[in-house]
Amino acid sequence: MKRRPYVAGSFYPGGRAALLETLGSMTDRAAVKKKALAVVVPHAGYVYSGPVAGAVFSSVEVPRTAVILGPAHKEIGSLLAVQREGSWQTPLGESPVESGLADLILEKSPLASNDARSHLGEHSLEVELPFLQYFEPDVAIVPVCVSHEAAYDELEAFGRALADAVRAFGRDVLIVASTDMSHYVSQKTAEAQDALAIRKVLELDAPGLFKTVRDKRITMCGFQPTTAAIVAAVRLGASRAELVSYQTSGERTGDYSQVVGYAGIRILPGNDS
Repeated sequence: MKRRPYVAGSFYPGGRAALLETLGSMTDRAAVKKKALAVVVPHAGYVYSGPVAGAVFSSVEVPRTAVILGPAHKEIGSLLAVQREGSWQTPLGESPVESGLADLILEKSPLASNDARSHLGEHSLEVELPFLQYFEPDVAIVPVCVSHEAAYDELEAFGRALADAVRAFGRDVLIVASTDMSHYVSQKTAEAQDALAIRKVLELDAPGLFKTVRDKRITMCGFQPTTAAIVAAVRLGASRAELVSYQTSGERTGDYSQVVGYAGIRILPGNDS
């Protein structure tokens, strides 16, 4: 199935030239890059969260393959919906689904389903793809949409299976966890609540992140994909995480009374330099 862009022209520019200009203004090709196992990046409209996402993607090496984990903002038919074949299209071109890795994920995770339809109309994965294409035009992806019903034990099991699939795949893979942070709270509240969640990500504490978000009622929409990504990265040898950027929508709009938080984090292997 060819997935056509759903939010081009709204979340990000719908034309190739305008999109390239926007991405160029939000990224730094000359930035020092590190090999990362995973990144945590926001998925709002580029005018709000694009600079944070751009800073993260500028700071890591983007390989030829990426697994994008994003939250479902509506009910979907699967707990973990994997698209195993086809392609995704943006104004920058068409990126194939890496069926070999998708099949390994489906083989190793009984919780995951081959379910392309759950990706239709969902923006959380789509907005990450132009950044990947900008730095690696030949990138192939495995899209994974995560239901809000996923419990910690299920996310841990999937994260382990994802790591085993990546290891069996045998090539460099970047795991992309797509999430915004606190939603529609004051700047002060967002900074305080988001700091709690960010700390758990930086500690590579997957159960701690899940529990903190639930217990503190932090409206971090992609904490479940992020939880699974941390589990996978740790199993693949992650040693530390670094906060690359944090902003809120207030810093873009000037309205600090009701903001959305955006955090950009890279998760690095033990032999990074």
